[in-house]
Amino acid sequence: MTNDLSRTALAAFAPVVWGSTYVVTTELLPVGHPLFAALLRALPAGLIALAITRTLPRGSWWAKAAALGVLNIGLFFPFLFIAAERLPGGVAATLGAAQPLVVALLAVGVLKESPSAWRFAWGVIGVIGVGLVVLGPAAGFDLVGVLAGLGGAATMALGVTLTKKWGRPANAGPTAFAGWQLTSGGLFLVPVTLLFEGLPPSIGLSAVLGYLWLGGVGGLLAYVLWFRAITTLPVTSVSMLGLLSPMVAAVLGVVVLGQTLDPVQLTGFALALAAIVASQRPAPVLSRGVLQ
Repeated sequence: MTNDLSRTALAAFAPVVWGSTYVVTTELLPVGHPLFAALLRALPAGLIALAITRTLPRGSWWAKAAALGVLNIGLFFPFLFIAAERLPGGVAATLGAAQPLVVALLAVGVLKESPSAWRFAWGVIGVIGVGLVVLGPAAGFDLVGVLAGLGGAATMALGVTLTKKWGRPANAGPTAFAGWQLTSGGLFLVPVTLLFEGLPPSIGLSAVLGYLWLGGVGGLLAYVLWFRAITTLPVTSVSMLGLLSPMVAAVLGVVVLGQTLDPVQLTGFALALAAIVASQRPAPVLSRGVLQ
């Protein structure tokens, strides 16, 4: 039990750090270059991990690492930023919060796990909670943005599920495993960034600090812990920890940007926290066979 709690706490570090992305992007980075930020978040971190571990994939793992990197990093980042640009932040965050529901469904089809109404129900409650926290009266819907938001949730969910299915090869530790995916996802992002966005005209000191935070802490360290958690903990439980990101973003909005949380948002916060905690526990004994 203690080991599971420590692994869960380490896994939670990743979405907590990712929750700082919005503040860092809006306050420190050049405007209009989200794909460049995604590229710098992924590729340098991946190359550093490879340089540290000096471990490359073997055999079929070249293809598997490439596929996981594209799903978890290369496709997810563009979908994420397209949704963020075309939708109010609250709408994009709520769509992203649907990821645990997709993982719960994929766990049945891909991992052959028994359906868990317990975790699915808490996943729905978690989405509602996040929606109450981040959705505001200015929320609007753009078809391309909505499709991108759902696409991001789907690609990341599939990447997480396949990571659980394939596991981690014996010759690779968590750092090497994260490095493979960050590098392959980053290489995928190079032509995407150059084709659709280009490079910022200038990069100031604040942007350098922002990129270092996103790449070093939000990239290398966070993804090492995240991919380690996926291979050692139940995948549906890990995916629910992703709800921490929009919640941390809301807290930072209060602390850093001077925003406020009204009673409805505080209620949503409590619901989302309850969903995260409940999803880390097994279904009640009396409900097994029905809920689990």
